[in-house]
Amino acid sequence: MKAGAWVVAFGMAAMVAAAADAKFGTSEEARAMLKRVEADLRKDKAATLRKMKNGDEGFKDRDLYPFCIGPDGKTTAHAAKERIGEQATALKDKNGKAFAKEMLETAKEGKVSEVHYHFPRPGETQAVEKVSYVTKVGDQVCGVGYYK
Repeated sequence: MKAGAWVVAFGMAAMVAAAADAKFGTSEEARAMLKRVEADLRKDKAATLRKMKNGDEGFKDRDLYPFCIGPDGKTTAHAAKERIGEQATALKDKNGKAFAKEMLETAKEGKVSEVHYHFPRPGETQAVEKVSYVTKVGDQVCGVGYYK
């Protein structure tokens, strides 16, 4: 194989590897989405919750999506419409961890906290390690998580 062909082959392999890495959202992307959720909720809560439910205007990106839990412990916004209205505080991961309850307990206005648990990626059933960044905005506890 000539030198030029090696360069092309190596370049294509690098592109395939980069595309595989881009299949899932990153920690940095999850933090950025949460920052946007926080800012948009402060401007217009109802419109932002609606956009989050529909995955509109950048509120769904690969396996990244925002969610919110209201003061009653019920899910108020989530990319999976069937989760809206459920009692989030009753949810437990595969190890029995009440992760949504921990989110409600640790989320503080103006501060971002991490909650570690196991949860399936969208469209999958097997739970994998997930880290959600959570904060409180008014009466909502909102988060965006990435999968490890």
